[in-house]
Amino acid sequence: MAKYVKFDLYFSTSMRILIAPDSFKNSLSAMGVADSLRKGILKSLPRAEIRTLPMADGGEGTIESIIDATGGDLVIVRVQDPLLRKVESCFGISGDGSTAVIEMAVASGLQLIEPEEKDPWITSTFGTGELIREALDAGCRTILLGIGGSATNDCGAGMANALGVKFYDQDEKLVAQGGGALGKVRRIDIGGLDPRIAETRILVACDVTNPLTGPRGASYVYGPQKGADREMVEKLDSNIADFAGIIRDQLGKDVESVPGAGAAGGLGAGLIAFLNAELVEGVPAIAERVGLESEVKWADLVITGEGRMDFQTQFGKTPFGVAQIAKRHDKTVIAVAGTIGEGADVLYDLGIDAMYSILECPLSLEEAINKTPELLETAGERIGRFLALSNS
Repeated sequence: MAKYVKFDLYFSTSMRILIAPDSFKNSLSAMGVADSLRKGILKSLPRAEIRTLPMADGGEGTIESIIDATGGDLVIVRVQDPLLRKVESCFGISGDGSTAVIEMAVASGLQLIEPEEKDPWITSTFGTGELIREALDAGCRTILLGIGGSATNDCGAGMANALGVKFYDQDEKLVAQGGGALGKVRRIDIGGLDPRIAETRILVACDVTNPLTGPRGASYVYGPQKGADREMVEKLDSNIADFAGIIRDQLGKDVESVPGAGAAGGLGAGLIAFLNAELVEGVPAIAERVGLESEVKWADLVITGEGRMDFQTQFGKTPFGVAQIAKRHDKTVIAVAGTIGEGADVLYDLGIDAMYSILECPLSLEEAINKTPELLETAGERIGRFLALSNS
Protein backbone atom coordinates (compact mmCIF):
# COMPACT_ATOMS: atom_id res chain seq x y z
CA MET A 1 0.00 0.00 0.00
CA ALA A 2 1.31 3.44 -0.87
CA LYS A 3 2.51 5.63 1.96
CA TYR A 4 1.56 9.30 1.72
CA VAL A 5 4.07 11.74 3.10
CA LYS A 6 3.46 15.29 4.12
CA PHE A 7 6.55 17.34 3.31
CA ASP A 8 6.33 19.41 6.45
CA LEU A 9 10.11 19.77 6.52
CA TYR A 10 10.42 23.30 7.87
CA PHE A 11 13.01 24.05 5.23
CA SER A 12 13.90 27.43 3.89
CA THR A 13 14.95 27.98 0.31
CA SER A 14 18.54 27.71 1.59
CA MET A 15 17.98 24.07 2.57
CA ARG A 16 20.87 21.61 2.46
CA ILE A 17 20.39 18.87 -0.13
CA LEU A 18 22.51 15.77 -0.66
CA ILE A 19 22.21 14.12 -4.09
CA ALA A 20 23.54 10.54 -3.93
CA PRO A 21 22.32 8.52 -6.94
CA ASP A 22 23.54 5.47 -8.80
CA SER A 23 24.28 5.65 -12.51
CA PHE A 24 21.50 5.32 -15.07
CA LYS A 25 22.71 2.21 -16.86
CA ASN A 26 23.82 2.68 -20.48
CA SER A 27 22.96 6.35 -20.21
CA LEU A 28 24.71 8.48 -17.60
CA SER A 29 27.24 8.04 -14.80
CA ALA A 30 26.27 8.57 -11.18
CA MET A 31 28.17 11.86 -11.19
CA GLY A 32 26.38 12.90 -14.37
CA VAL A 33 23.01 12.09 -12.82
CA ALA A 34 23.85 14.07 -9.68
CA ASP A 35 25.09 17.07 -11.64
CA SER A 36 21.99 17.19 -13.85
CA LEU A 37 19.66 17.04 -10.84
CA ARG A 38 21.70 19.75 -9.09
CA LYS A 39 21.41 22.10 -12.06
CA GLY A 40 17.66 21.64 -12.18
CA ILE A 41 17.12 22.15 -8.45
CA LEU A 42 19.14 25.36 -8.48
CA LYS A 43 16.80 26.80 -11.10
CA SER A 44 13.98 26.60 -8.55
CA LEU A 45 15.96 26.95 -5.34
CA PRO A 46 18.96 29.16 -6.15
CA ARG A 47 19.90 29.53 -2.48
CA ALA A 48 19.97 25.80 -1.78
CA GLU A 49 23.22 24.29 -0.56
CA ILE A 50 23.76 21.15 -2.62
CA ARG A 51 26.37 18.43 -2.31
CA THR A 52 26.70 15.59 -4.80
CA LEU A 53 28.01 12.14 -3.94
CA PRO A 54 28.00 9.48 -6.70
CA MET A 55 27.02 6.06 -5.37
CA ALA A 56 26.90 2.44 -6.55
CA ASP A 57 25.92 -0.97 -5.23
CA GLY A 58 28.93 -3.01 -6.33
CA GLY A 59 27.71 -3.53 -9.88
CA GLU A 60 28.41 -1.58 -13.03
CA GLY A 61 29.63 1.93 -12.29
CA THR A 62 31.24 1.15 -8.94
CA ILE A 63 34.75 2.04 -10.10
CA GLU A 64 33.63 5.35 -11.57
CA SER A 65 31.55 6.27 -8.53
CA ILE A 66 34.34 5.74 -6.01
CA ILE A 67 36.88 7.52 -8.19
CA ASP A 68 34.54 10.49 -8.57
CA ALA A 69 33.58 10.56 -4.90
CA THR A 70 37.12 10.29 -3.53
CA GLY A 71 39.19 11.99 -6.21
CA GLY A 72 40.82 8.70 -7.14
CA ASP A 73 42.49 7.40 -10.27
CA LEU A 74 41.60 4.98 -13.05
CA VAL A 75 44.32 2.48 -13.94
CA ILE A 76 44.27 0.95 -17.43
CA VAL A 77 45.76 -2.54 -17.78
CA ARG A 78 45.65 -5.48 -20.19
CA VAL A 79 44.29 -8.79 -18.93
CA GLN A 80 42.73 -11.93 -20.35
CA ASP A 81 39.01 -11.96 -21.10
CA PRO A 82 36.70 -14.92 -20.31
CA LEU A 83 38.04 -16.76 -23.38
CA LEU A 84 41.66 -15.94 -22.47
CA ARG A 85 42.16 -13.29 -25.14
CA LYS A 86 44.04 -10.13 -24.27
CA VAL A 87 41.74 -7.17 -23.68
CA GLU A 88 42.08 -3.65 -22.26
CA SER A 89 40.62 -3.48 -18.77
CA CYS A 90 40.84 -1.25 -15.72
CA PHE A 91 40.48 -0.82 -11.99
CA GLY A 92 40.18 2.18 -9.70
CA ILE A 93 42.26 3.44 -6.81
CA SER A 94 40.62 5.55 -4.12
CA GLY A 95 41.79 9.10 -3.50
CA ASP A 96 43.89 8.12 -0.48
CA GLY A 97 45.61 5.36 -2.46
CA SER A 98 44.71 2.62 -0.02
CA THR A 99 41.80 0.86 -1.72
CA ALA A 100 41.54 -0.73 -5.14
CA VAL A 101 38.09 -1.01 -6.69
CA ILE A 102 37.57 -3.82 -9.16
CA GLU A 103 34.56 -4.85 -11.23
CA MET A 104 35.04 -8.44 -12.32
CA ALA A 105 32.84 -7.78 -15.36
CA VAL A 106 35.53 -5.66 -17.01
CA ALA A 107 37.77 -8.73 -17.13
CA SER A 108 35.48 -11.76 -16.94
CA GLY A 109 32.07 -10.41 -17.90
CA LEU A 110 29.45 -11.24 -20.49
CA GLN A 111 29.98 -7.79 -22.00
CA LEU A 112 33.35 -8.96 -23.34
CA ILE A 113 32.11 -11.84 -25.47
CA GLU A 114 29.66 -12.17 -28.33
CA PRO A 115 26.33 -13.95 -27.69
CA GLU A 116 27.41 -16.91 -29.80
CA GLU A 117 30.61 -17.23 -27.74
CA LYS A 118 28.84 -17.85 -24.44
CA ASP A 119 30.14 -21.10 -22.99
CA PRO A 120 30.55 -21.50 -19.21
CA TRP A 121 32.20 -24.88 -19.83
CA ILE A 122 35.38 -23.04 -20.90
CA THR A 123 35.09 -19.39 -19.79
CA SER A 124 37.46 -18.39 -17.01
CA THR A 125 37.91 -15.80 -14.25
CA PHE A 126 41.66 -15.69 -14.92
CA GLY A 127 41.47 -12.01 -15.92
CA THR A 128 39.85 -11.10 -12.60
CA GLY A 129 42.85 -12.63 -10.85
CA GLU A 130 45.12 -10.56 -13.05
CA LEU A 131 43.27 -7.40 -11.99
CA ILE A 132 43.76 -8.35 -8.34
CA ARG A 133 47.47 -8.86 -8.98
CA GLU A 134 47.71 -5.46 -10.67
CA ALA A 135 46.03 -3.87 -7.64
CA LEU A 136 48.57 -5.54 -5.36
CA ASP A 137 51.38 -4.24 -7.58
CA ALA A 138 49.92 -0.74 -7.15
CA GLY A 139 50.37 -1.06 -3.39
CA CYS A 140 46.71 -1.45 -2.44
CA ARG A 141 46.06 -3.62 0.60
CA THR A 142 42.30 -3.27 0.62
CA ILE A 143 40.41 -4.44 -2.42
CA LEU A 144 36.69 -3.89 -2.97
CA LEU A 145 35.51 -6.30 -5.63
CA GLY A 146 32.16 -6.17 -7.42
CA ILE A 147 31.24 -9.51 -8.95
CA GLY A 148 28.13 -8.89 -11.06
CA GLY A 149 27.79 -9.66 -14.75
CA SER A 150 30.08 -12.68 -15.01
CA ALA A 151 30.40 -14.92 -18.08
CA THR A 152 31.90 -17.72 -16.01
CA ASN A 153 31.03 -20.77 -13.94
CA ASP A 154 34.49 -21.83 -12.75
CA CYS A 155 34.13 -21.26 -8.99
CA GLY A 156 36.96 -18.73 -9.13
CA ALA A 157 39.54 -21.34 -10.14
CA GLY A 158 40.82 -19.14 -12.98
CA MET A 159 41.11 -16.17 -10.63
CA ALA A 160 43.10 -18.26 -8.14
CA ASN A 161 45.30 -19.66 -10.91
CA ALA A 162 46.28 -16.13 -11.97
CA LEU A 163 47.43 -15.51 -8.40
CA GLY A 164 49.58 -18.64 -8.19
CA VAL A 165 47.24 -21.47 -7.16
CA LYS A 166 47.61 -24.66 -9.22
CA PHE A 167 45.06 -27.38 -9.87
CA TYR A 168 46.06 -30.94 -10.78
CA ASP A 169 44.13 -33.93 -12.11
CA GLN A 170 44.58 -37.59 -11.08
CA ASP A 171 47.65 -37.88 -13.34
CA GLU A 172 49.27 -34.82 -11.70
CA LYS A 173 48.72 -32.75 -14.82
CA LEU A 174 47.45 -29.17 -14.68
CA VAL A 175 43.75 -28.96 -15.50
CA ALA A 176 42.32 -26.64 -18.14
CA GLN A 177 40.43 -23.41 -17.51
CA GLY A 178 36.64 -23.25 -17.15
CA GLY A 179 33.80 -24.89 -15.31
CA GLY A 180 34.06 -28.04 -17.40
CA ALA A 181 37.47 -28.84 -15.94
CA LEU A 182 36.53 -28.55 -12.26
CA GLY A 183 35.37 -32.16 -12.07
CA LYS A 184 38.89 -33.30 -12.95
CA VAL A 185 40.60 -31.51 -10.07
CA ARG A 186 42.11 -33.90 -7.55
CA ARG A 187 44.77 -31.77 -5.90
CA ILE A 188 45.02 -28.07 -5.07
CA ASP A 189 48.46 -26.54 -4.53
CA ILE A 190 48.30 -23.14 -2.82
CA GLY A 191 52.05 -22.98 -2.20
CA GLY A 192 52.52 -20.48 -5.01
CA LEU A 193 49.72 -18.12 -3.94
CA ASP A 194 50.89 -14.51 -4.06
CA PRO A 195 52.14 -13.87 -0.49
CA ARG A 196 50.72 -10.33 -0.54
CA ILE A 197 47.23 -11.83 -0.31
CA ALA A 198 47.90 -12.68 3.34
CA GLU A 199 48.27 -8.98 4.17
CA THR A 200 45.36 -7.77 2.03
CA ARG A 201 41.73 -7.36 3.01
CA ILE A 202 39.42 -8.35 0.18
CA LEU A 203 35.79 -7.25 0.40
CA VAL A 204 33.36 -8.74 -2.10
CA ALA A 205 30.26 -6.66 -2.81
CA CYS A 206 27.64 -9.38 -3.00
CA ASP A 207 23.92 -8.87 -2.46
CA VAL A 208 22.71 -12.28 -3.61
CA THR A 209 22.36 -15.17 -1.19
CA ASN A 210 22.56 -18.11 -3.59
CA PRO A 211 24.51 -21.12 -2.28
CA LEU A 212 27.17 -22.68 -4.49
CA THR A 213 25.28 -25.77 -5.64
CA GLY A 214 21.78 -27.15 -6.03
CA PRO A 215 18.57 -25.67 -7.50
CA ARG A 216 19.41 -22.17 -6.19
CA GLY A 217 23.11 -22.48 -6.89
CA ALA A 218 25.50 -20.93 -9.39
CA SER A 219 24.90 -23.32 -12.27
CA TYR A 220 21.14 -23.76 -12.14
CA VAL A 221 20.24 -20.12 -11.54
CA TYR A 222 22.85 -18.30 -13.63
CA GLY A 223 24.21 -20.94 -16.01
CA PRO A 224 21.50 -20.56 -18.70
CA GLN A 225 22.12 -16.83 -19.16
CA LYS A 226 25.80 -17.67 -19.73
CA GLY A 227 25.06 -20.15 -22.49
CA ALA A 228 24.48 -23.45 -20.66
CA ASP A 229 21.69 -25.81 -21.75
CA ARG A 230 19.95 -28.17 -19.31
CA GLU A 231 22.52 -30.94 -19.74
CA MET A 232 25.47 -28.59 -19.24
CA VAL A 233 23.85 -27.03 -16.18
CA GLU A 234 23.62 -30.44 -14.53
CA LYS A 235 27.25 -31.27 -15.35
CA LEU A 236 28.49 -27.87 -14.16
CA ASP A 237 26.63 -28.25 -10.88
CA SER A 238 28.14 -31.70 -10.38
CA ASN A 239 31.63 -30.40 -11.20
CA ILE A 240 31.33 -27.53 -8.75
CA ALA A 241 30.08 -29.89 -6.03
CA ASP A 242 33.13 -32.12 -6.60
CA PHE A 243 35.41 -29.09 -6.55
CA ALA A 244 33.85 -27.83 -3.32
CA GLY A 245 34.54 -31.25 -1.79
CA ILE A 246 38.23 -31.00 -2.74
CA ILE A 247 38.37 -27.51 -1.22
CA ARG A 248 36.77 -28.82 1.98
CA ASP A 249 39.06 -31.84 2.26
CA GLN A 250 42.34 -30.16 1.33
CA LEU A 251 41.91 -26.56 2.48
CA GLY A 252 39.53 -27.11 5.39
CA LYS A 253 36.95 -24.63 4.10
CA ASP A 254 33.32 -25.60 3.61
CA VAL A 255 32.05 -23.13 1.02
CA GLU A 256 29.21 -25.10 -0.52
CA SER A 257 26.34 -23.74 1.56
CA VAL A 258 27.67 -20.24 2.33
CA PRO A 259 25.06 -17.61 1.32
CA GLY A 260 26.45 -15.77 -1.68
CA ALA A 261 28.99 -18.45 -2.55
CA GLY A 262 27.12 -19.08 -5.80
CA ALA A 263 27.45 -15.49 -6.98
CA ALA A 264 29.25 -14.93 -10.31
CA GLY A 265 29.40 -18.61 -11.20
CA GLY A 266 30.83 -19.54 -7.83
CA LEU A 267 33.46 -16.79 -7.78
CA GLY A 268 32.15 -15.89 -4.32
CA ALA A 269 33.13 -19.35 -3.09
CA GLY A 270 36.54 -19.18 -4.74
CA LEU A 271 37.33 -15.81 -3.21
CA ILE A 272 36.48 -17.15 0.24
CA ALA A 273 38.40 -20.39 -0.26
CA PHE A 274 41.59 -19.04 -1.81
CA LEU A 275 41.83 -15.38 -0.73
CA ASN A 276 40.00 -15.39 2.63
CA ALA A 277 37.67 -12.75 1.24
CA GLU A 278 34.67 -11.35 3.08
CA LEU A 279 31.28 -11.18 1.38
CA VAL A 280 29.64 -7.84 2.24
CA GLU A 281 26.59 -5.86 1.18
CA GLY A 282 27.53 -3.55 -1.66
CA VAL A 283 25.96 -0.23 -0.72
CA PRO A 284 27.14 -0.17 2.92
CA ALA A 285 30.69 -1.06 1.85
CA ILE A 286 30.76 1.70 -0.74
CA ALA A 287 29.01 4.16 1.57
CA GLU A 288 31.76 3.69 4.14
CA ARG A 289 34.46 4.49 1.59
CA VAL A 290 32.82 7.62 0.19
CA GLY A 291 31.67 9.04 3.53
CA LEU A 292 27.94 8.83 2.83
CA GLU A 293 26.82 8.83 6.45
CA SER A 294 28.54 12.09 7.34
CA GLU A 295 27.06 13.73 4.24
CA VAL A 296 23.59 12.46 5.20
CA LYS A 297 24.00 13.98 8.67
CA TRP A 298 24.81 17.34 7.06
CA ALA A 299 21.79 17.31 4.77
CA ASP A 300 18.18 18.32 5.37
CA LEU A 301 17.01 16.28 2.39
CA VAL A 302 18.51 13.31 0.54
CA ILE A 303 17.88 12.62 -3.16
CA THR A 304 18.90 9.29 -4.66
CA GLY A 305 17.93 7.26 -7.71
CA GLU A 306 18.76 4.75 -10.44
CA GLY A 307 17.69 4.01 -13.99
CA ARG A 308 14.79 1.74 -13.06
CA MET A 309 13.11 1.32 -9.72
CA ASP A 310 10.77 -1.58 -9.00
CA PHE A 311 10.30 -4.35 -6.42
CA GLN A 312 13.91 -5.49 -6.97
CA THR A 313 15.26 -2.17 -5.70
CA GLN A 314 14.74 -3.35 -2.13
CA PHE A 315 17.28 -6.15 -2.62
CA GLY A 316 20.47 -4.20 -2.08
CA LYS A 317 20.15 -1.57 -4.81
CA THR A 318 21.56 1.91 -4.29
CA PRO A 319 18.31 3.86 -3.59
CA PHE A 320 17.31 1.33 -0.93
CA GLY A 321 20.75 1.40 0.70
CA VAL A 322 20.93 5.20 0.70
CA ALA A 323 17.42 5.41 2.16
CA GLN A 324 18.30 3.01 4.97
CA ILE A 325 21.20 5.20 6.04
CA ALA A 326 19.15 8.39 5.67
CA LYS A 327 16.34 7.02 7.83
CA ARG A 328 18.77 6.23 10.63
CA HIS A 329 19.15 10.00 10.85
CA ASP A 330 15.47 10.82 10.25
CA LYS A 331 16.02 12.43 6.85
CA THR A 332 13.42 12.74 4.12
CA VAL A 333 14.35 10.79 0.98
CA ILE A 334 13.28 11.46 -2.62
CA ALA A 335 14.18 8.97 -5.36
CA VAL A 336 14.41 9.76 -9.06
CA ALA A 337 14.30 7.07 -11.75
CA GLY A 338 14.14 6.71 -15.48
CA THR A 339 11.16 4.43 -15.02
CA ILE A 340 9.21 3.25 -12.00
CA GLY A 341 8.13 -0.34 -12.44
CA GLU A 342 5.93 -2.96 -10.86
CA GLY A 343 6.12 -3.32 -7.10
CA ALA A 344 7.99 -0.08 -6.49
CA ASP A 345 5.35 1.00 -3.94
CA VAL A 346 6.95 -1.32 -1.40
CA LEU A 347 9.77 1.23 -1.16
CA TYR A 348 7.44 3.69 0.56
CA ASP A 349 7.58 1.44 3.60
CA LEU A 350 11.36 1.00 3.35
CA GLY A 351 12.61 4.56 3.71
CA ILE A 352 11.81 6.29 0.42
CA ASP A 353 9.24 9.05 0.88
CA ALA A 354 8.59 10.02 -2.75
CA MET A 355 9.51 8.78 -6.23
CA TYR A 356 9.73 10.71 -9.48
CA SER A 357 10.05 9.35 -13.01
CA ILE A 358 11.96 11.60 -15.38
CA LEU A 359 9.87 10.55 -18.39
CA GLU A 360 7.34 13.21 -19.39
CA CYS A 361 5.86 11.40 -22.39
CA PRO A 362 6.35 8.15 -24.30
CA LEU A 363 9.86 7.96 -25.76
CA SER A 364 11.83 5.27 -27.51
CA LEU A 365 14.71 3.79 -25.51
CA GLU A 366 17.22 5.57 -27.74
CA GLU A 367 15.45 8.91 -27.29
CA ALA A 368 15.25 8.46 -23.52
CA ILE A 369 18.96 7.63 -23.29
CA ASN A 370 19.97 10.61 -25.42
CA LYS A 371 17.78 13.01 -23.44
CA THR A 372 18.62 11.71 -19.95
CA PRO A 373 20.65 14.76 -18.81
CA GLU A 374 17.90 17.11 -20.00
CA LEU A 375 15.15 15.01 -18.43
CA LEU A 376 16.99 14.82 -15.12
CA GLU A 377 17.52 18.56 -15.06
CA THR A 378 13.81 19.11 -15.65
CA ALA A 379 12.96 16.63 -12.89
CA GLY A 380 15.31 18.45 -10.54
CA GLU A 381 13.64 21.78 -11.32
CA ARG A 382 10.21 20.30 -10.60
CA ILE A 383 11.39 18.78 -7.33
CA GLY A 384 12.77 22.19 -6.36
CA ARG A 385 9.47 23.89 -7.16
CA PHE A 386 7.57 21.34 -5.12
CA LEU A 387 9.85 21.85 -2.14
CA ALA A 388 9.51 25.62 -2.44
CA LEU A 389 5.70 25.33 -2.54
CA SER A 390 5.68 23.13 0.57
CA ASN A 391 7.13 26.07 2.49
CA SER A 392 5.02 28.82 0.99
